[in-house]
Amino acid sequence: MHSPVMVAPQEAATMTTKMVFAQPQPVLDARESDEWTSGICDCCDNKPQCCFAFWCCPCFACVKTRKYGQCLCLPLLDIFGPAHPATLAMRVSMRHRYGIKGTICKDCAIATFCTACAWCQMAREMDSRAIPIALVGTRPTQ
Repeated sequence: MHSPVMVAPQEAATMTTKMVFAQPQPVLDARESDEWTSGICDCCDNKPQCCFAFWCCPCFACVKTRKYGQCLCLPLLDIFGPAHPATLAMRVSMRHRYGIKGTICKDCAIATFCTACAWCQMAREMDSRAIPIALVGTRPTQ
């Protein structure tokens, strides 16, 4: 049986400890609901946002994509065809991040036929959820 190691008072005084005041938080801490907080046709809940999305959907989509943490120009891929892959990808990503129920088929139909409304709904979702994103493994600045 080993005896505990004793540290002399002089050695203990020279040791330094760094106290951690804030631990990194997970990206998904808790889910509020497994449904969208607003419907696809609730665009008038935020009229200025609705007008921006209706009159300049590519600009609105770029701003919201950047706020979501993705490449600013990602929504510009939607310009090159009848399908809207960036809108679809953002919608699916948002459903997964926030734990919202849904199907890829429904997401595809909404992204293709209700693009501006889809972006408004995603913007309202980001505003209502407002989950802060914590980078895991980063060191605090001093």
